Amino acid sequence: MSREVPPLGVQDSAAVQLDELDRGVVHALQIHPRAPWKLVGEVLGVDPVTAARRWHRLARAGLAWVTAYPRLSDPRIVVTAIVEVDTEPGAAEDVARAFAKDPAVPNIKLTAGGRDIVVAVQARSLDELHRLTTSLFQRTPGVRATRTHVSTGVPTEGSRWRLRSLDDLQTARIEASVPPVARPLSPDQAHWDDLDTQLLELLSVDGRMSLRDLAAATGTSQTTLRRKVQSLVSARLNLRCDLARPLSGWPLSAVYFASVPGQYVEQTTKVLTGVREVRSCAITAGPYNLVIDVWLRELRDVHAFEAHLSGRIPHLTVADRSVVLRTLKHMGRLLDRDGRCVGVVPLRNPHL
Repeated sequence: MSREVPPLGVQDSAAVQLDELDRGVVHALQIHPRAPWKLVGEVLGVDPVTAARRWHRLARAGLAWVTAYPRLSDPRIVVTAIVEVDTEPGAAEDVARAFAKDPAVPNIKLTAGGRDIVVAVQARSLDELHRLTTSLFQRTPGVRATRTHVSTGVPTEGSRWRLRSLDDLQTARIEASVPPVARPLSPDQAHWDDLDTQLLELLSVDGRMSLRDLAAATGTSQTTLRRKVQSLVSARLNLRCDLARPLSGWPLSAVYFASVPGQYVEQTTKVLTGVREVRSCAITAGPYNLVIDVWLRELRDVHAFEAHLSGRIPHLTVADRSVVLRTLKHMGRLLDRDGRCVGVVPLRNPHL
């Protein structure tokens, strides 16, 4: 069962402005979300207490946060899908708010174009995905039609996006401290125990929660937790640092539904991974085989970016596109109209 965390202290957020130090702290945590403050301070040339204070100021204002979530690239860990939702006239926001209560729905976008809402869904299997989407959409008044696109791969996603405030030397120092990623899991290693489940929920709320606080919340020793967290982050969980989009310099978002011939899928996704505007790309089974989520600077860039992609990837055909009117939920975070975090629906263990 999900529990909603009380809204964060956003009442002072209007007074918060990002300076170069704030941006440097965010960039450092985008590279290494659980980086020690001592390292962050050394890289930025400030006292660790100052770096930590800057981060907590942004977090309290709902302007930046660190989230943990199941690794999307391994279908043994989580099966994902993108669902287009058509609603009755005027019902889109109410439908989206109903979806937002479900921890299996981490992302919700209100969109213009050929669909009213685009949502991401996470499940442990195709069968559960079918049952979950059927029950979710059937019990929500205002839903008129849905189209589900099962992800067969996620070659790039939002945890790779960077603010680009650090120089090359600073970036290299932070990158050198990032724990190594484990090799693909064997079937028995993909098992989640009760402590894994607790840690996913806690770290989805605060990905930088200290070992001391995790120990108090779980009744487990810090030694055990250190080992557990390292194991989860290396093999089954992704950590990401997000910034309220209007402060990123990329205030607009769009979703492109595209296709390439099967033999060009891998080549195309490698190109897309290197395009800065691309926040995430899912390979899907259905009428399109690519769903591309991008950040843009201006509304006119919706078509300019599409032309740019077509020039770089001649085999790519964009079948449809939607401008995002509002992101209501982002990796479990509930967002206000200014993109600030005002609450959390903790992500669930897909294997429960």
